[in-house]
Amino acid sequence: MNKENYTYILTCLFILVCFSCKHGSGEYHSLHDKIQAKSISHQDSTLSSEAFFSHYKTMEITEGKHSFLIPERKSQITSYACTECHTEPLDNLKGEDLKKAHWDISLAHANTNTMNCATCHNGNDMNNLKTLTGMKVDFNSSYKLCAQCHSSQFEDWKGGAHGKRIGGWAPPRASLTCVNCHNPHNPSIESRWPSRFNTEQIEEAYEGLEH
Repeated sequence: MNKENYTYILTCLFILVCFSCKHGSGEYHSLHDKIQAKSISHQDSTLSSEAFFSHYKTMEITEGKHSFLIPERKSQITSYACTECHTEPLDNLKGEDLKKAHWDISLAHANTNTMNCATCHNGNDMNNLKTLTGMKVDFNSSYKLCAQCHSSQFEDWKGGAHGKRIGGWAPPRASLTCVNCHNPHNPSIESRWPSRFNTEQIEEAYEGLEH
């Protein structure tokens, strides 16, 4: 390489270094740099979502790396505590001459070969639920039962991707649990009309009335 070419290359590199980083106000090298710069002023923010879920009685849980608030469950169950009626083991409360209870509950969760009432409810400890292996689970932590079969949804829920968040995205995080959206005895979400009307159907309905 002769001296002229060498000098030319050095000059080009010098110009490139000097002028490539000359950004005006509000300009950034990358989107990542912009996010970091814009986030600095919000790190000490006092913005909170607590005011939006103050009507909920909440409790803090920790699942893996995630700690957040969930609604307390037991105070929302009309018939809790169960032992107010279940004063004896469940087998002793069966009989034709005894008053039927929970007649309004129909289990439509899985087929009868897979699940029945005793899958989640412990006949000897009605104030608590139980796992498939017989471990006691508090009603406030009923999501742990759901996680046994619905593991992928549970992982998404822990991270905030599944389920409804209460209040907003500002800390502290508060999320509804499985039973706040799904009936545990019949968890399928029923079909329903969208929140916005279908204008074509409305027009067709009006046309039908005119005729």
